[in-house]
Amino acid sequence: MRSSSALLALLLWSGPAPAQAPLSAIEWLDEMGTAAVTLPDAPDTADSADRPDVTVTPLGAPRAGSAGLLPTATTGLPRALWESSATAALTRHIGRLPERPLPAMQALYYTLLLAEADAPPDSGANATFLRARLAALRRFGAVEPALALVERAGGAHPALFDAWLDLALLDGREDRACAALADTPHLSTDARARIYCLARAGDWQTAALILHGAEASGAITEPDVTLLALHLEPGLIEEISAPVPPKDMTPLRFRLYESIGAPLGTRDLPRAYAMADLRGTAGWKAEIVAAERLAQTGALAATRLFGLYTERTPAASGGVWGRVAAVQALDRALGPGAGPGTLTDALPAAWEGARAIGLETVLSEIFAERLLAAAPLPAPVAARAAEMVLLSPLYARAGEIRAPATAHDRFLAGLAGGRPRATDAGTRMQSAIAAGFSATSAAPEHRRLISEGRLGEAILAAAALIDDRAGRVAPSAVGSALSTLRAAGLEDTARRAALQIVLLGPDR
Repeated sequence: MRSSSALLALLLWSGPAPAQAPLSAIEWLDEMGTAAVTLPDAPDTADSADRPDVTVTPLGAPRAGSAGLLPTATTGLPRALWESSATAALTRHIGRLPERPLPAMQALYYTLLLAEADAPPDSGANATFLRARLAALRRFGAVEPALALVERAGGAHPALFDAWLDLALLDGREDRACAALADTPHLSTDARARIYCLARAGDWQTAALILHGAEASGAITEPDVTLLALHLEPGLIEEISAPVPPKDMTPLRFRLYESIGAPLGTRDLPRAYAMADLRGTAGWKAEIVAAERLAQTGALAATRLFGLYTERTPAASGGVWGRVAAVQALDRALGPGAGPGTLTDALPAAWEGARAIGLETVLSEIFAERLLAAAPLPAPVAARAAEMVLLSPLYARAGEIRAPATAHDRFLAGLAGGRPRATDAGTRMQSAIAAGFSATSAAPEHRRLISEGRLGEAILAAAALIDDRAGRVAPSAVGSALSTLRAAGLEDTARRAALQIVLLGPDR
């Protein structure tokens, strides 16, 4: 078998490989309902957000860090959200956002990361603040909004181009980024990117020349030399095997494996790679697993996951198929002609399946309205159905399913109304939550930040206190965080976060 180096010479005279068809894109804005945070007297994001027209603009005025997809009229947040903070402080907060936030906090993070607001004054031309926001969105798997955000800011700039191309590769829509690189080669110092983009443009000979020179100079090493060689001339796959996937996977490497007929699985890769399984090229099981991963962080709408769950009949039992069957059974149990006994069997099974992978709030969002419409419900499932409504955006209507019968029920009902009573609290955490809702101002540790005009920083600091599903944070810290969120006008976020802590936390 020949080495990849020996085969590079063949690329200098080989004919061009067949053109690659662009991969389909997903209309992301309709998928991001969990990114909505409703503020008092502000429009509901899920109902009033218009789809932004994404255009590529220069990095100039205003600073790229000010770019956003959600205007202030949608979020209710001021344009001065960040402008009094230091970039270093904000990037520290953003860099520490957890992998799997509490769902209410996840919605808040999306709103903050996508908000249109003035950048910190020291953000500079290197777009540090924007790149931190893009990196956080990518960690959550929210590739499509991140791609739209970098394109709105102006990805055709050296400070942003590499992030732009990575996101475009993950989404399967790299044509615009590659065209920009072809027009302005200095946008990236990565020869691999230029080779790939030249090949996409059909300039195979120039791509091969650059690869040959970069390999000779050591600018490109294995496994990239072999991957690019096989990408430029797929016929060489009979002469040389695809390299073993490296531990440090990149979007370009991932797409190169795909292009040479050796696609990689995404389950063991970072969450953003799950997007690749939703492009219509993977099997149903792989699509469901990818959709579940993305739904865990709100990067995929509950309705889309439900659509995949109900697309066809499960092929087997247990694991993924068990969850599919349970959701389909619950769907039938809430359909016309189903008897009450069907719901008694179906709802607990669907709940346990969702709970096993942390999708309780997603399942609740899918079925809450139908559970309300089906009331009165059989006694054995009424309590669970009421909790599901409490975990959904319709939490204020949970009393329609089941009237409070215990102190715990009364506490939850009080939370849904924004007035939990300390006398109904049954745990230290619940007492701290009640104290947070009785406070009339932000916690002392956040008050100074707000008075200095550092509202966004104060919100991130409060969220860091509350966003711990493992319960390691002190109850008093949760109370402080809730008081700050409410003082900042984030009443809906505070209520939903508190309900999720009580219903999904360690003292449930």
